Amino acid sequence: MISVNDFKTGMTIEVDNAIWRVMEFQHVKPGKGAAFVRTKLRNLRTGSVTEKTFRAGEKVAKAQIDNRKMQYLYASGDSHAFMDSETYDQIELPEKSIEYELKFLQENMEVQVIQFQGEVLGVELPNSVVLEVAETDPGIKGDTASGGSKPAKLSTGLVVQVPFFINEGDKLIINTTDSSYVSRAQ
Repeated sequence: MISVNDFKTGMTIEVDNAIWRVMEFQHVKPGKGAAFVRTKLRNLRTGSVTEKTFRAGEKVAKAQIDNRKMQYLYASGDSHAFMDSETYDQIELPEKSIEYELKFLQENMEVQVIQFQGEVLGVELPNSVVLEVAETDPGIKGDTASGGSKPAKLSTGLVVQVPFFINEGDKLIINTTDSSYVSRAQ
């Protein structure tokens, strides 16, 4: 058991028979009344995000999550295959459990597979990935890096807003937490 006062971003907890990851937390001390902790939690089984408020000092169970480094292999119908790089064990995850992550996954990519007591909960991506621009409108002479943006479709099907100087074939660094353009890859 841990106190809600000790929350950290990325910590996993067990509340109401569900496994949650703390995405954000804020300690609030109102002028009148008791202090509390406002949190934004992501359910690791369903992927849903909810906001929950805890009383200061309240105890919750810490969930022991196992992360296994695995390689994304291929898609087969509605499931996706991953292989443990050390033991060569393979698992398949249904598409609905990794719907968001599929926007960033490429074949042979290394990811962390999240497990709780033997149950596979999902996939944890690196903070950023390098993806190639599949299609975008051409840049117009005179467009500058300081203003405006245009949509670009990447090799995985993800569409992000990029500066005007980005062209088809460019490799871009994309933030996986909010699907935003970071910079060009070298």
